[in-house]
Amino acid sequence: MLTQGHPAPPIVLTNQSEERVDLATLRGKTVLVYFYPKADTPGCTQQACLLRDLHPQLGPDVVILGVSPDKPAALARFRAKYDLGFDLLSDADHAVAEAYGVWQEKKNYGKTYMGIVRSAFLVDADGALEQVWYKISPKDTPVKLLAALEASA
Repeated sequence: MLTQGHPAPPIVLTNQSEERVDLATLRGKTVLVYFYPKADTPGCTQQACLLRDLHPQLGPDVVILGVSPDKPAALARFRAKYDLGFDLLSDADHAVAEAYGVWQEKKNYGKTYMGIVRSAFLVDADGALEQVWYKISPKDTPVKLLAALEASA
């Protein structure tokens, strides 16, 4: 598990438009990286829409990146359907999810499988983890983001 103060693991993934997004190029900005299990499912939609509604208040120095195992085409449909104003990144081989410690064994209806544990990470302008929220609920993601940004202002 990652902890506050450690360097954020690298992220180089393809977004919904099949463009390469590299976390390292966002140095100088604060970046919320949030991991969600599957695009266009109830909890993931709630989380994305709450972040979408908050996004305009954050200013140009705060970037939101959503990460899931979905393919870019599914991410493009999800982003367009809900008019999300931030990039959604495809981690189809879950290598980035593993680096962040969010690809874990899960159980649902008696079935055990590997999947994303909904989590969020606030990366500071220097590329270090400012906040780490494992097992975060969809509705708590924007609340904790706002509180962290206010505390560091």
